[in-house]
Amino acid sequence: MSKNSFQFKQFTINQEHCAMKVGTDGTLLGAWAQAPQGQSRILDIGTGTGLMALMMAQRYPDAIVHGIDIDPDAASQAEENVTNSPFAKKIMINRGDATKINDSIGYDAIVCNPPYFVDSLTCPQEQRTLARHTVTLNYTSLIQTAKRLLKDNGILSVIIPSENSDDIETTAALEGLFITRICLIKTTPNKLPKRQLVEIRKVPANHIDFHEEVLEIAPGQRSDWYQQLTKDFYIK
Repeated sequence: MSKNSFQFKQFTINQEHCAMKVGTDGTLLGAWAQAPQGQSRILDIGTGTGLMALMMAQRYPDAIVHGIDIDPDAASQAEENVTNSPFAKKIMINRGDATKINDSIGYDAIVCNPPYFVDSLTCPQEQRTLARHTVTLNYTSLIQTAKRLLKDNGILSVIIPSENSDDIETTAALEGLFITRICLIKTTPNKLPKRQLVEIRKVPANHIDFHEEVLEIAPGQRSDWYQQLTKDFYIK
């Protein structure tokens, strides 16, 4: 498999026209995020290659999944990947700005691997800047968009750098939303968590479901948690 494509168990991701390639973050979120079973509506904001849209479609067979990306090359690539997958009839990809979506029905779940450089120098390449920096989708606009588009019992799931956790938690609180699940991700047992999986809802939970997990217990050896989480997707 070349660097321009990535083979999963049920679909292939071509990525030569996408700034952000298949990585651990997107795969983690696609396998961790929750949605109601049944005929739910799921939105993937900043769909990129379409990876998370495809993962959610695989996990929730009765759902309809919408993916949107502001980058026309990424949206075209995602549409190609969806068309060549077994889930083509249940996923729709659009090119556009998620903050301007006009939807009166509402979504049961929204997933987003948002841009993660908040206060750093932007890249010289515009496509990579759109994908990596919060110049078009900062946490405030993401949370406000999710609040507007989610149904009352809807779920927003994101993955963020650990150093940005205060930003997104504060933003959610200011918008009247609630953190209901957090999973701290360590690459190895002896390292500090670099990423956080975060679930946000309109309705508070009785308690926050808080976990800390490790990706690899030794070089090249996935932890039992990571192996179990991704077993339906990774070939090896």
